[in-house]
Formats: sequence, structure tokens, C-alpha cells
Amino acid sequence: MKDGYEDQGKNARNKETEEFAEERSITSRERARSQLSSDVEEFLASGGAISEVDPDVTADPPRKPQPKYGSRPI
Repeated sequence: MKDGYEDQGKNARNKETEEFAEERSITSRERARSQLSSDVEEFLASGGAISEVDPDVTADPPRKPQPKYGSRPI
């Protein structure tokens, strides 16, 4: 399994290549699940670890509010 950023260009999803959610079948979903499962097994076999993140943790820390009063032109 490669780094997700390396394959991002090759696996970029667009309307021509990606099935729309309404058009997905049970078999295509099972295929995606089995692919995900095999990727996870490969990741763990190569020494990777999965850690659980608390639900209240966010990726974007709170920022200081920026004053915008009077910033628009008249």
C-alpha cells in the first residue's frame, strides 16, 4: 500500500470514472469493502498501527477571531 498522496493523481475521482452513489450495486459495494479490508490487512502486516481518536478532537484548532469591522469599501 502506498502513501495516499502519491496515488491521489492516478485515483482522482471525477464524473467520468466514478460511479454515482445511486448507480452503485451491492456487488460494487462488496468489492469496495473487500478492497478496503485487504488494504488494512496489508497496512497492519507491514508494521502499521491504527489508533482511535476521541470524538471531540478536531483537525482544525480554534482560531483567534479576526476583526472585520470597517474592512469593506463603501
